[in-house]
Amino acid sequence: MAEKIPMLALSPTMSEGHIAKWNVKEGDKVSSGDILLEVETDKATMDYEGTYDGVVLKILKGEGSEAAVGEPIAIIGEEGEDISGLLEEVAADLPVKKAPVDKDETTVEADPVDEPEEKPEPATKVDENDAASGREDENDGVVRSSPLARKIAKQHDLDLGLVTGSGPSGRIVKADVEKAIADGVKPTATKAAVASLIKTTEDVEIPHSKVRRIVAERLAESKYTAPHYYLKLSVEMDDLMQARSLLNKTADQKVSVNAFLIKLIAETLKRHRRVNSTWYEDKIVEHGNIDIGLAVAQPDGLITPVVRNCEQKGIKEIESDLAVLIEKAREGKLQPEEYTGATFTISSLGSYGIEEFTAIINPPGSAILAVGAIKKEPVVRDDDTIEIRQTMKLTLSCDHRTIDGAVGAEFLKDLKDTIESPIRALF
Repeated sequence: MAEKIPMLALSPTMSEGHIAKWNVKEGDKVSSGDILLEVETDKATMDYEGTYDGVVLKILKGEGSEAAVGEPIAIIGEEGEDISGLLEEVAADLPVKKAPVDKDETTVEADPVDEPEEKPEPATKVDENDAASGREDENDGVVRSSPLARKIAKQHDLDLGLVTGSGPSGRIVKADVEKAIADGVKPTATKAAVASLIKTTEDVEIPHSKVRRIVAERLAESKYTAPHYYLKLSVEMDDLMQARSLLNKTADQKVSVNAFLIKLIAETLKRHRRVNSTWYEDKIVEHGNIDIGLAVAQPDGLITPVVRNCEQKGIKEIESDLAVLIEKAREGKLQPEEYTGATFTISSLGSYGIEEFTAIINPPGSAILAVGAIKKEPVVRDDDTIEIRQTMKLTLSCDHRTIDGAVGAEFLKDLKDTIESPIRALF
């Protein structure tokens, strides 16, 4: 018996998906467990695994279409089966739009099953990555491209508007960018002339991406439901930086400051379990595992890959996990289990030269640590002597429902002592 195949929620925050590529076509036989298509969610590109055996009788949503969770995207059944009834059901469920009629007569027309409803785009709509140049796509204002393609294009100062996409719906993929670079594609005079028409005084509308919308919703919810308070102090980094330098002289893989911080934070959280907790309406859960997220910027939002069980891992293993997660994050390939459920989060803007800032708590955790830049400063000792030391400012944002002020202060003070004397992590 033929069945309508719905769009599934492939990530915890997904409300609709963008169909990037179908791996099957109408008439193909499929089995449970086959990867039917690739879907771009609010966080990454995910494989859609089928759960039916049969023949693909009809693809309702083509490549490049958007489908809400639960909306039918295909029909699978037995070869030659009559699906006219199912097609009528699908058409009846689609939004209807009014057709031009006489003053005294009203009719409605259902959208065709195979074509997504068209939506008018603002005349000034520009892709987020192209806002600075004012470049608009001739179709819908967005140059469709993969995260990795955008990354490579940015590294080579390549205008994506000059690249022909070979992916679904003309989407630009890595191979297209590499070919353009090899061919020596350069901006044309016409392109430069178009870009010059956009003045800095003109407004540019940038539509919300799925990632941007979800990040905004989650952070707003966190800020307005969790009563934040902030604790700040400076730490001396000389001993940690020396330990890192010594380790990197012999290590096959260079260890980052972030890996050191994650390990030292994990060791400190062992002694302050309440900071590694989650607030629920009827209880507080102090987590046994220490899963630390590191906020990573993407072109269209923020994502937080999570290193699991940090309390059980050494610095080298944490660094190895981080390298894989960050690369997948930048390529939009993280799976939901790799970016959800952090019990504690780190946000670092030190690489931008930011000395101090506050961060919004990342649920379900109850705290987030904002890490500033490392810089040399004069430090006054107890005997009034002055030394030049490498210092870094830390700001701990806490959920007051879970973490009392004294509890947060004790944790941050302990973390300072551990960072300034990393050998403490061994005891």
